[in-house]
Amino acid sequence: MTALEVRQLSAGYGPVRVLHEIDLQVALGERVGLLGLNGHGKTTLMRAIVGLVGWRRGEIELHGRSMMKSPTHRFARAGVVMIPQGDALFPGLTVRENLDAGAFPAKAWKVRRERRKMVLDLFPRLGDRLAQPVGTLSGGERRMVSIGRGLMTDADVYLIDEPSLGLAPGIISALMDSLFSVGVEGGAMIVAEQNRTLIEARVDRLVHIHGGQIVKVESTGPAAGATEGEA
Repeated sequence: MTALEVRQLSAGYGPVRVLHEIDLQVALGERVGLLGLNGHGKTTLMRAIVGLVGWRRGEIELHGRSMMKSPTHRFARAGVVMIPQGDALFPGLTVRENLDAGAFPAKAWKVRRERRKMVLDLFPRLGDRLAQPVGTLSGGERRMVSIGRGLMTDADVYLIDEPSLGLAPGIISALMDSLFSVGVEGGAMIVAEQNRTLIEARVDRLVHIHGGQIVKVESTGPAAGATEGEA
C-alpha cells in the first residue's frame, strides 16, 4: 500500500518553475532519502507536497486520498508534518514550550506529555534543558528541539529537510540514529540530504533529484546498487 503518491507534480514561485513533472510513490513503512545539490528542488518538493509554494500542478495523494486542493493546515490534520532545515524556533521560549508548540492538532495536545517523553527518549540531552530558553542552546541542541517539535505532531508521514545542515560531524551521527529510529510502520519518512553517506544505510531507497526532476532511484535494501528507475 502507498502512504504518499505524487504524480506529474510541477511547482514554482511566481514565473519560476522549479519542479518538472515529478512522479514519486512512497510505500507504507518506507524510508526514502532524497538526494541532490542545493538549488535543485529538494526543499521545493517538500514544500510543494504540503502546499507551501506559489503554485503547483499535478496530483498528490495521501493514503489514497487526493490532497491537491487541500490547504496546508489540512496536511497536518491528515498526518503529514514537514520539519524544515535550520532552526525555525522561538528563541525566547523554553525547550518545553517549543516542543509543546508542535503538539497539533487537539488530540496531540491532549497527549503532549507522552509525546514529549518520546522525544526526550530520542534526545536525552534535552531532558536537562526543558526549562532553558532555546536561544541559549548549542546548534546541535537546537536542531534536536526542531526535530522534536515536528515529532510532537500527530503525524505518520514525515518530510524532513536536511537535518544535518550546519552541524559538527560528532553530533550528526547520533542525531541521525535517533531520527531514523522513529517508527513509520503506518506511514513513511522522506529525508532530504546532500550527503549520501549519512542516509544510504538508513533508508530503503535513494531518490536523486537534479534540475527539478527525478533522475535516478536506487534501492538500498537487499538489491542495493540496482537501479529501479532512471530518467
